[in-house]
Amino acid sequence: MAETKLSCFWHGPDLGTSARVAVSLHGHTNRSKESLRLIPQLARKGPMLHEALEKQCRKSRIPVDFSRAYWTPPLSPKLAYETERDQIENTLGLRAMVSLTDHDNIEAPVWLRSRCDSNTPISLEWSVPFAGTIFHLGVHNLPSGQAQATVQDLAAYTQNPNDVRLRELLGVLDEFPNVLVVFNHPLWTQSCVGVQRGPDDLDRFLSWAVQFLHAFEINAARGEKENQRVRELAAKWNRPLVSGGDRHGCEASGALNLTSAETFCEFVSEIRREQRSHVLLMPQYSEPLGIRTTRTLLDIIRNYPEYPMGSRRWDDRIFHPDENGGAARPISALWKAPPAYVEGILSCIRWLENAAVQRAVERVFRLGMVSESPCETAVEIVPEELVAIEAVSSEALG
Repeated sequence: MAETKLSCFWHGPDLGTSARVAVSLHGHTNRSKESLRLIPQLARKGPMLHEALEKQCRKSRIPVDFSRAYWTPPLSPKLAYETERDQIENTLGLRAMVSLTDHDNIEAPVWLRSRCDSNTPISLEWSVPFAGTIFHLGVHNLPSGQAQATVQDLAAYTQNPNDVRLRELLGVLDEFPNVLVVFNHPLWTQSCVGVQRGPDDLDRFLSWAVQFLHAFEINAARGEKENQRVRELAAKWNRPLVSGGDRHGCEASGALNLTSAETFCEFVSEIRREQRSHVLLMPQYSEPLGIRTTRTLLDIIRNYPEYPMGSRRWDDRIFHPDENGGAARPISALWKAPPAYVEGILSCIRWLENAAVQRAVERVFRLGMVSESPCETAVEIVPEELVAIEAVSSEALG
């Protein structure tokens, strides 16, 4: 029977006497490619905004293709690793294990293993097409000698999905004794980036794949109501819960795992074989989701003059096919300067960095916030009937 202990830092860290390590799972670096399909999706919700976007696209000398355009998070692998490590060491006084999971590639952990921490797990977030929708799996701690070949196999499936091949690949991952496969944000429908999910798709996927999934994720970038439903889902399928920061900006993870394990392999064993987990929600998780999402947005559009050339400006981190429709290039290379209307919009958004404006926005969000304490739920996850899952909001950055 799976057992998950859930603690909230703001109620007292409750680290216990055995916890020596905190594990940060599911964080993104500038090696992740994040789709910009969100922009036309949002614009269609407002006729004036939609018309303004269409007008600007018509004026562009390069045909605008949001389906191929993408942005990358601001933090390099080194900065992302240090952000997670420093929170754990300075706030909790524990040793850190950091597993970074960029979308469908292992560039960040491979770089870190050669330059910063040779014990960094080789991990990624795998995009899994299934029955016309997409699920995301956190694949942690691939064996170094087989990691590249395995990632190529996973990528080949993503490009050409096949149910039989999916079962084969999940079986391969499960046969690696020290690999942890986590069902990331299982209830996020991703409709904001054009992904469609039918009412039965989740149950079909779990019926097909749950035997190869070792844990479900409490995602610190999603709302508490959604995470409560994930707890119910984990109970139905008798799986432990693990933390997932899903950081895309500069803030450290809002959820961590506590463990007495000396190595990441021992941590994996706790989850896979002993089916026990201790999740600690950090102070930022208690803030309204709208504030945390706004903070991430500000991180994404901020300029960082201290960063290396090529990643200092916001338009260095947004990519679009060139004028010939070829390989994606930073849009900073496709124009002499950002259009005035774009800078105007970003200037308005940056007003949110003003301390007085932030206080006002926080009051607004907190007035509408339902008081909930995830730490008051039962700490033992046991199988029980799952109520019907409502459509999940996808306004937050995923």
